[in-house]
Amino acid sequence: METTPSESSSTPSTTVPKKKQGLGWVEWLRGWMYIIYEMLFQRIMASHLENPLSLPPINNLTCIVTGSTSGIGLQIARQLAESGAHVVMAVRNTKAAHDLIHKWQSEWTGLGLPLNIEVMELDLLSLESVSRFAEAWNARMGPLHVLINNAGIFSIRGPQKFSKDGYEEHMQVNHLAPALLLILLLPSLIRGSPSRIINVNSVMHYVGFVDTEDMNVTSGKRKYTSLVGYTGSKLAQVMFSSVLHRRLPAESGISVLCVSPGVVQTNVARDLPKIVQAGYHLIPYFIFNAQEGSRSALFSATDPQIPEYCELLKSDDWPVCAFISQDCRPTNPSEEAHNIDTAHEVWEKTLEMIGLPSDAIEKLMEGEEVRCRYGERQE
Repeated sequence: METTPSESSSTPSTTVPKKKQGLGWVEWLRGWMYIIYEMLFQRIMASHLENPLSLPPINNLTCIVTGSTSGIGLQIARQLAESGAHVVMAVRNTKAAHDLIHKWQSEWTGLGLPLNIEVMELDLLSLESVSRFAEAWNARMGPLHVLINNAGIFSIRGPQKFSKDGYEEHMQVNHLAPALLLILLLPSLIRGSPSRIINVNSVMHYVGFVDTEDMNVTSGKRKYTSLVGYTGSKLAQVMFSSVLHRRLPAESGISVLCVSPGVVQTNVARDLPKIVQAGYHLIPYFIFNAQEGSRSALFSATDPQIPEYCELLKSDDWPVCAFISQDCRPTNPSEEAHNIDTAHEVWEKTLEMIGLPSDAIEKLMEGEEVRCRYGERQE
C-alpha cells in the first residue's frame, strides 16, 4: 500500500546523530594526564627490563625495519641482527645505512660470522616508492617474518606540509605509507607465517582525533598544528591496525600489534621548542634513550607468547588490536581508539587514499593479485 503525503508527514523523523568534531575536554584532559603519568613513571614501570633487552636466538627470522638509520629504528635493526636475524634496513638514506652496517660489522664480536643485514631504498613521502619497494621484495618470493613500521616524523616547526601525493606529511609518513607497505607485503608475511606486523606508535595518540572527512586537516573545521597532525596520524594507525587485526583470518598466522616506545630522546627532540628541549635536559632521568625505547618493539617481535595473546583478543572480539606499552606489557589504547565506527571509516578512507580496492585483504588472502594505483606508472 502506498503512503500518502499526509501519512508520511506525520511519521516521526529519525534523528541523525551529530558527527563528533573532536575530543571532549574530559577526554583531552584524561589523555594528557596519561601522557604525563607515562613520562614521570615510565622508568619505574620498566625497571624490570634489561637494557639492552635480552633476545633469544632468531637465526630463522627475516625482519624489515623502516627508518633504521637513527634513533629507535637503528637500535632495533642492530639488536635483531646481533641476535641472528636477517635484517632489511628500509630507508631513504641508503648511504647512511651502508655506513652503519660497515661500522656494526667492524665492531661485531659474535661467532665470527658477519651480521646478516642488507639495505633497500624506501621513501615514505612517496607512495610510489612504497609500491616499488614492495614489488621488489615480493619478487624474491621469500618469507617475511617480522615487519616493523618504525619510521615516523613529528615536524614541530614550520608550516603545514604536504607530500607530492597531496597528503599532509604526518598522516602520510606515520600512517598512510606504513599501511600501504604492510598490505602490499601480506603475500610475503603469509609465506613467513607465523609472522608479525609491528607498528611503532606513540603514547601521544591518547590526545589524537581523526576526522575521516578531513584527513589532511585543511577544511578549517580544526586549526592545524603539528601536534594535531602528529597525534591524529598515530591514532589513525591504531584504528587501522585494529580493523586489520579483525579482518585477517586466524589461518593467516599474522599477528598485528602497535607498541609505545615511551617518551624517548630521539631526533624528534631537536625540532622541539627551546623551552621544551630545556625540559628534556633538566629531567634526563625520566626520558628514555633510544635503546630503552626500542625494547617494546623488540619484545613484540620476538616474545613467543605474542601470537597467542593476539589470537585471544581476536577470539574475544576485542575492539582494538594488541597494544604493548613501553614496559613490554599489554595495555589499552585511548578511549577514542575504541570507537569502532570511526575505525571502520578510517580503514575505508585509508584504502581509498593509498589507491587500493576495498576488498584488498580478501583478495590477497585468496592468493589473488591486487593492484595499487601508485604502482602503475602512467605512460
